[in-house]
Formats: sequence, structure tokens, C-alpha cells
Amino acid sequence: MIATRPIYGRLRRWRESVRVHNPAIYCGRSENLLGQFFKNLCNGRSPLVYIDRFRNYCNDTTGNCCCSSDLSKGKEILTLQRECHARRMDVLLRVLLIVQKLVQENRHGSKRDIYYMHPSVFQEQSVVDRAINDICILLQCSRHNLNVVSVGTGLVMGWLRFSEAGRKFDCINSPNTAHPVPVHVEEVKDIISVAQYILIVEKESVFQRLADDCFCNRNRCIVITGRGYPDVPTRRFLHLLNEKLCLPAYCLVDCDPYGFDILTTYRFGSMQMAYDAKFLRAPEIRWLGAFPSDSEKFGLPQQCLLPLTAEDKMKIEAMLPRCYLQREVPQWRVVF
Repeated sequence: MIATRPIYGRLRRWRESVRVHNPAIYCGRSENLLGQFFKNLCNGRSPLVYIDRFRNYCNDTTGNCCCSSDLSKGKEILTLQRECHARRMDVLLRVLLIVQKLVQENRHGSKRDIYYMHPSVFQEQSVVDRAINDICILLQCSRHNLNVVSVGTGLVMGWLRFSEAGRKFDCINSPNTAHPVPVHVEEVKDIISVAQYILIVEKESVFQRLADDCFCNRNRCIVITGRGYPDVPTRRFLHLLNEKLCLPAYCLVDCDPYGFDILTTYRFGSMQMAYDAKFLRAPEIRWLGAFPSDSEKFGLPQQCLLPLTAEDKMKIEAMLPRCYLQREVPQWRVVF
């Protein structure tokens, strides 16, 4: 039987271990996991895999729930006796062997790299993504501990200087020049800044407009964009800056449900990676705009506005009941 120990007893050790990259720890855990699995098979027993489940929100609008990404909300049990589980366990074991080799050989790979190792078996990228998340939970680690990296899409500019794996990034010398957000955030060191705040913008076009207008010459700030929905490195980098610099952070997104969803992803994390949300969120981020009321406030003509579609309305109606909105930012719920 493959199982994890009770989450409450190991929580502190997990949160501490993801900060220190020790390949031997994760190799040992993966070898133990594989050993238990094959031992059960050799003894004629059907292996069971117990995976803790996490969530960072529910739909209790009273705000009295106990949702927390730090605590498990139960377990999912995978068994070979169910066909859908058997396929999922096959994928999980294949991905586990791949990431184990990455760690042992001190190499890095993207989720896409892993997918193309067995495309006929995996069939979809989302299948690999789910397996990686399951493995992180089983091994009590973050993705970067397994040397699984994202192809970074985020950009940063402004009054900031830092190094990544010995490579220096000096944004201060040219504060309106875009630099890629570092992919290996765990290797970011020597962070120096004279900025007064951090500005997160949803779109690259807005980021580029600010750069063209030399926004950072007139404003001592750091500007970041995830180019839409932020990837893991962008969210981890923002969390790191928030933790090290203790600066106020503001987010500028489109006035639609998708912009609002991006805002909540920055502040609260995503459900898919709720197990690691503590290192992927900026909990003090403030919503700078745009708001529906801005059209009246600034006298925008109707032809400049796009009405919400039926799909937009369904999306926002599904988002507004999330408990963290009522508990932490109830004023956000009344905007739409």
C-alpha cells in the first residue's frame, strides 16, 4: 500500500523542505514510493495510492468556512481495480520515473518535454500536468524540487537588481527595459531595490506602453506582467519580491471576468496548485482597476465598451461565491 503520512504531522517539515533544494531527499522519497508499489505487485496485492487533496476556496459566501491551502481536505484513493485509475497510475509512474532521473542527473525539463517522452500514452498535456501535481503532493515538494520548470513568459522592469544562478540582472541601469522573469526563482539572490511599490499588469501591450512612455523614470516602481494568466515562475517571483522587499503591490487588469480571475490567481493562487499556494500568491495585492464604474467616472463613450457575453456572466457568477472573496476582500464582490 502506498500512502502518505497524516498531513498535520508533516506540514511544517514540508513547508520548510520546499525552501531548500536537496535532491537526495526527493530521490529517496521517490524510490520509497516506487519500492512500495512494486512490492505490493510482487506479493499479489493491488497497490493503493493515497493522495492528499487541497483546496484554497469553496462556495460558502458567509466567509465562515475553514478553507486553507495548507491543510488537506481529505484523500483520493487510486486503485488498479478501477480502469480509469489504472491508466492514471500508469501515467503517474511513468512521470515519476522521468522526474526521478531529472533529479538524479541534475537536469531540468519542462512539462512539455515530459509529455513528448510518451505522447501516445499521455495523449494530452493536462494528463502530465495532473500527474506532476500528484507527485508533488506524494513527495511533499514543489515542482522546482523535481527540476520541472516552466517555459517562462513573464517580464519585469523597473528599480530592481538581482542575480540568478550567478547571472546578474540590473534593471536599475535601464529601468524601462524589459527583462524575462527568472525561471529558476529558487536561485534568485542579492535582491536590491529602491522601488516604492510593485505594479502588476495583465497584458504585455500595457507593459510595453508603460515602457515606451518611460513610466519607471517618473515612478520608482517595479512593473511585472505574466502576459495574461501568470505562469508559475512569475507567481513565485512576485511572491519572493513581496516577501523580501515588503512593498505594496497593485494589480491592473481588464474589466471582465477573465481579468478578475487573473487578479485572484495572483492574490490567492489557483485551485489546481492549491497544495503549493503558499509560495505562489501575493496575499496583500490590491486591485488598482479597471472597474465597471470607470466607464461613467471617465465618461467613456458606449462604442468603446464591450458588453458582457452570456459566457462572461456565467464565469463571474461562478467566481463571486468563492469564500476567500467574502472573507478577505468582500468589497471586490460588489464590483460586478
